[in-house]
Amino acid sequence: MSALRIFPPTDGGKPVDINDVAEYLTMKEYACDLPAIRKALETAEKEETEILLNTQTRYPERECYKLTITPDKMQAYAKFYAASVGGENMTPQEFVHDLILRGIKCGLKKEEVIKFFQKRRYCEEILVVEGKAPVQGKDAYIEYKFNTDKKARPTLNEDGSVDFFHLNILNHCNKGDVLAVLHPAQPGVAGSTIMGDKIMPAEVKNVTFNYGHNIEKSEDGLTLFSMVDGHVELVDGAIFVSDELSVKNVTFNYGHNIEKSEDGLTLFSMVDGHVELVDGAIFVSDELSVENVDNSTGNIDYDGNVQINGNVSTNFQVKAKGDIMVKGVVEGAVLEAGGNIIITRGMNGMGKGVLRAEGNIVSKFLENVTAEAKGYISSESILHSRISAGGEVNVDGKRGFITGGRVCATGSVNVKILGSEMGADTIIEVGADPAVKERIKQLQQQVNEDMKTLQMVQPILLSTKQKLAQGVRLSDEQIKYVQSLVLANEQKTRALEEANKELHELEEQAGDPADTVVRVKGVVYPGTRICIGDVSMIVQKPSHYCRFVRERGDVKMKPF
Repeated sequence: MSALRIFPPTDGGKPVDINDVAEYLTMKEYACDLPAIRKALETAEKEETEILLNTQTRYPERECYKLTITPDKMQAYAKFYAASVGGENMTPQEFVHDLILRGIKCGLKKEEVIKFFQKRRYCEEILVVEGKAPVQGKDAYIEYKFNTDKKARPTLNEDGSVDFFHLNILNHCNKGDVLAVLHPAQPGVAGSTIMGDKIMPAEVKNVTFNYGHNIEKSEDGLTLFSMVDGHVELVDGAIFVSDELSVKNVTFNYGHNIEKSEDGLTLFSMVDGHVELVDGAIFVSDELSVENVDNSTGNIDYDGNVQINGNVSTNFQVKAKGDIMVKGVVEGAVLEAGGNIIITRGMNGMGKGVLRAEGNIVSKFLENVTAEAKGYISSESILHSRISAGGEVNVDGKRGFITGGRVCATGSVNVKILGSEMGADTIIEVGADPAVKERIKQLQQQVNEDMKTLQMVQPILLSTKQKLAQGVRLSDEQIKYVQSLVLANEQKTRALEEANKELHELEEQAGDPADTVVRVKGVVYPGTRICIGDVSMIVQKPSHYCRFVRERGDVKMKPF
């Protein structure tokens, strides 16, 4: 006669799981009456109970285990089951020998195996074998020591006005200046599955310098120097240094609402509006222009550019498919632009103000604001705000401080004063698009959850398949339960494939955090957290004129 005895949990233990019971009985070819077992388990939560399995006499059952190997053959989990009364326990040598017979060649976690046989833990999945993941190498890349962005950027004056005449498009250099540094490729290291199959890392890419006259290369071939005083530029991937400035004759290229003088040397605006330069052509628009955004205008939603000559009051919204230009102050309002947002006198968001721009954001100051730009963000001071930029964050000028809040940038962060003496929580994150970073985190959690579900469902489906092959009939309740597991297996498998595909694409899109840096031109105060990619550090003491970079898997502080 064979019976199953179930005891209530003790010393903080967990009740017996019906899936573990069903799995063991199926594996040992005992009759499995799920409704009866479920009822017995409910009773066993309070008192010891016993359920009859069959009346046949069988030999005592030895200690055994069930091995689950992940689909990628990188991990193997063992779930051990206790011996019956009078049954023998398995030895460590017997277990290891059995793994070898199953084709497992490497990755045995000896400490976990020894730990189990010293203090047995049943009905619990234990990671006993783990493969070695490949170490991905790094592509070679060139670090340019000059501004390679040819886009004209206006200068933000100390009074908050924007100077559209000084566009900062020339990169001056002196004889002996370092122009570029070549960082060689770092090959990866191959990994292996638990079955001994090699997993090769992705091939790394090499790059070489392409440059013209007036440039000298170092002996090791990794650095370029300027041989003359002049200006440097990057043209189609090639570096050029010239000590002459040539100017070509040009003609006016302009649109409507503009009048040319009789001598052809001057252009005049024919309307009130705003002027902009687009691909070398001058345009004057008499599109939407208002004095203030308040109760007199209400919210604004406009297809083109919007110019606000005064202020934007609290709780109002301004949406534009083009640029938004505010010559006054913005309070706790919401501004959304398909182009750039420029605020001459700054913004106090009062904890509810929001700026969103498909282009750049330029503001005298940002206080208690949530600001998101797909381009760069430039300001003289950022106080207790949540900032997110697809490009750089530049905080300079007279004050030039970031205090409190969180500043995230795909590019670098340049600041004069970082943190505060009072220890305000200040977090700086660089190296990946914040939205991409958050999505990667969500997908990683989803993949882990789906894997756990599949590891629980698939063994039950396999045992059921074996049971049916032996001619065992299932009750209606069991059939419905198995059908639900089949549906869950299909859904989770499909979701896992889609999540892994998106995760791979996003990880490539996130880029290399080694290309980013946090520069502090003044002082950084203790308590400030610096995050580059997936690593971070907390500043322990005040430091001056320094920069933070990612080096060998850690954030390091270097001299400026």
